[in-house]
Amino acid sequence: MGAGHAHPLYREGDSPVHRAPTEVKLVCLIAFVFAVVATPREMFWPYLAFTAVLVLVWRVARVPLGWIVPRMVIEAPFVILAVLLPFAEGGERVDVAGLSLSVSGLFAAWGIVVKGSLGVAASLTFAATTQARELPLALTRLGMPATLTPVIVMMLRYTDLLSAEIRRMHIARLARGDSPRMLHQAGAIAKGVGSLFLRSYERGERVHLAMMSRGFTGSVPETPGVATAPRASRVQWVVVVLPAIAAILISVIAWVTR
Repeated sequence: MGAGHAHPLYREGDSPVHRAPTEVKLVCLIAFVFAVVATPREMFWPYLAFTAVLVLVWRVARVPLGWIVPRMVIEAPFVILAVLLPFAEGGERVDVAGLSLSVSGLFAAWGIVVKGSLGVAASLTFAATTQARELPLALTRLGMPATLTPVIVMMLRYTDLLSAEIRRMHIARLARGDSPRMLHQAGAIAKGVGSLFLRSYERGERVHLAMMSRGFTGSVPETPGVATAPRASRVQWVVVVLPAIAAILISVIAWVTR
């Protein structure tokens, strides 16, 4: 990864969250998401508490709500699925605005929407305050297998490149009279997807060979002044994971008082 690369979701800033060690933020994110997923879906107050925790982090990180909300549209397919569940599920039913809806389906829809939204919001918070070039060292310090770390990091690095490639292919098709909304163009779109896959595979091989020829051994070294950062202190571990600890406590209390 180039030292100067910054992914599109990153917001330049100098907040305490931006300065926090990446490996600690990553652990906090994972623990927070697991706590949200583990919380009973039949309860409502825990999710308000989770939201309050996220809002507090946004305030500290100086990430405005207007930046978070538009980028949460990625969960739209899950929301559509959730809307259908009350109609498709069986069991006990209840009338809502003249519609017969499944009670279990309503709870399932609520669980998908609220847990998915909180997970996406937490992930966006991490992305907004963490530069992509910090991930390799953080994953290595957390004990990620040396074989998997470069794969994950390169996948993140080349997402932007593939997106640009897709845009160029789309513009090229339009310039040649393509109409993407027409059904008869499905074959051309499928061929384009196949071509993109082959190009990506070949590019991956070329990049791998170039890295090996430059002495890459499969692990991410700590190179002073290039790809290194101070290791997190005990105080940083305690302070940065406070949102995750709060989320775990909320989940435990929810189960106890259920």
